[in-house]
Amino acid sequence: MRTGPAGSERPVVRHDGRTYDLRPLTHDIDGAFLAGGGIDRVRGALAAGTLPETPVDGRIGAPVARPQAVICIGQNYAAHAAEMGAAPPASPVVFLKHPNTVVGPYDDVRIPRGAEKVDWEVELAVVVGRRARYLDSPDDAWEHVAGYCLSNDVSERGFQFDESGGQWSKGKCCETFNPLGPWLVPADEVHDVGALRLWSTVNGEPRQESSTRDLIFSVPYLVWHLSQYLVLEPGDVVNTGTPQGVALSGRFPYLRSGDVYEAGIEGLGEQRQSVTDE
Repeated sequence: MRTGPAGSERPVVRHDGRTYDLRPLTHDIDGAFLAGGGIDRVRGALAAGTLPETPVDGRIGAPVARPQAVICIGQNYAAHAAEMGAAPPASPVVFLKHPNTVVGPYDDVRIPRGAEKVDWEVELAVVVGRRARYLDSPDDAWEHVAGYCLSNDVSERGFQFDESGGQWSKGKCCETFNPLGPWLVPADEVHDVGALRLWSTVNGEPRQESSTRDLIFSVPYLVWHLSQYLVLEPGDVVNTGTPQGVALSGRFPYLRSGDVYEAGIEGLGEQRQSVTDE
């Protein structure tokens, strides 16, 4: 985890109900830390009892310090594709979010100027731990994954489709549009990433309820596939898509100032964001 004021977060680890300061090992939880065996070093320090116990400083930040890239997969749940009236994609739909969209899991989501269709998307996020380039097969992907966390791929649908010129980035890259966390769970501590429950609510009313069993393209397939087109670097975040139950379906109103969005993924924690005007 990372805790403290925005821009001044410090790295900590939760273990057996207690929180320990990671600054004796690293200045932050970032690509260099993950690529340099940081998770194993933390486990060694915990076993040796060399990390000082510390409180959480109020705010919780994103669990990964500003990723170099946030890579997203569209329409990757079968039921979500169906609610959009689309056939399941034959190949992963890929788009990017600006890294500065990433904020903490309890930070406000701000409605951009002129926005009318701000939507939510609970997603499983994959955090890359080792450089991935032209992997030979999906089986090779596992050793390149550092861990997983909860993500909200906030979207402005008018910007995304009506003002897009055929691309999605305008609706995906607005400020505060990727709450991440509360924590990063090491990959080997997630029993079955292909069978995790996801859910979301708005003002306490159910919106999304699904499982990663409904993913069209699995985590290892996505990491392998992406590595054929771009180089994944340690600390990069891959948002793997959202299940059915978004406002774009026409079944729910879009977010407005004053709304409260909550979401969770089994074993990866929960988020809560207040929606405010820009």
